[in-house]
Amino acid sequence: MQSMLPGAPWLLAHKSMLVVNQPRKISLYGADYVMWKDAEGNVYALPNACPHMGAMLSAGWCEVDKEGKSAVVCPFHALGFDANGCTVLPGSKKKTLPQLKPLELIVQGDFIWSYGGYEPKIPIPTILNEIAKTYYFVGHTADMSVETPLLPMLLNMHDYNHQNGTHRDLFRITDIEFHQFTDDGHHSQAFYDLPTAPYSLVEKLKKPDLFLLPSTIKAHLENHFPSLVIFHGETFTGKAAQCHLFIPEAENRTRTYILLFGQARHPMFKLLGKTYLNFGKVVVEQDADILKKIYADTPQKIKLNNEVGMDWVRRNFDSFPNVVEPNLSR
Repeated sequence: MQSMLPGAPWLLAHKSMLVVNQPRKISLYGADYVMWKDAEGNVYALPNACPHMGAMLSAGWCEVDKEGKSAVVCPFHALGFDANGCTVLPGSKKKTLPQLKPLELIVQGDFIWSYGGYEPKIPIPTILNEIAKTYYFVGHTADMSVETPLLPMLLNMHDYNHQNGTHRDLFRITDIEFHQFTDDGHHSQAFYDLPTAPYSLVEKLKKPDLFLLPSTIKAHLENHFPSLVIFHGETFTGKAAQCHLFIPEAENRTRTYILLFGQARHPMFKLLGKTYLNFGKVVVEQDADILKKIYADTPQKIKLNNEVGMDWVRRNFDSFPNVVEPNLSR
């Protein structure tokens, strides 16, 4: 269980990822839940197994009563369960006592967090609330489950050398010019440049999205251990905050997705929102693919330059929830 870091906060979803009165399955710490959003934007979550015969509530539907309150309905025998886990049995007009224990959610604006029923050991990062105040929400993408433990997923995200391997065909990285890493416990930042080999005009005309790739990718990563990495990008058209989220669904399965926020300086920036989301989706798909092709328990006998981000992850993972030496700023 420690490999899933109980006591850390996990961003289960952005409200935009939930369709009104449509159940959705969410997994955390080896348990499955059904989550739904009502017409007023209130969000609820219950264990996903119906207490009658174990059917998945997420495969059912929602019903709304005369007061506008919604309940999730089991697809097997049509038993409806309200936000407190109560139901009304056939032939009865009275609600039962709670049959399911709701998952405790912490909803901050459009962000739906949970500690998965464990005592909080570290606070929820405030950065997403700050971004939401000054950026507009572009959208979400690349929501997928990867058959890998949490640690390899985090190591991959903080591996500043894998772009010219895993993402070779997309970015064509030619070098890594690392500038700075600041270590502030469970928060860190990395700054580096990635010069790229140019695409030809013919290649760009065949795939216009490539016109967005700069000759040098200026990377500014802001990291909030363990669940969030923000890629800050900037062009003449505007600024973007591409937020990568991670959730331990089970010991050997980790969910990831992207939330994208922007600040437009030129009308073109908003028109390119879908393109930026597509780029993010490709990156996550390539990361997911390589994670399926590694032996995660292999002893590391070789160390490359610029692995400070991975060292930061390992230190915080091994000492969680405490922060120990060394400080890795450089």
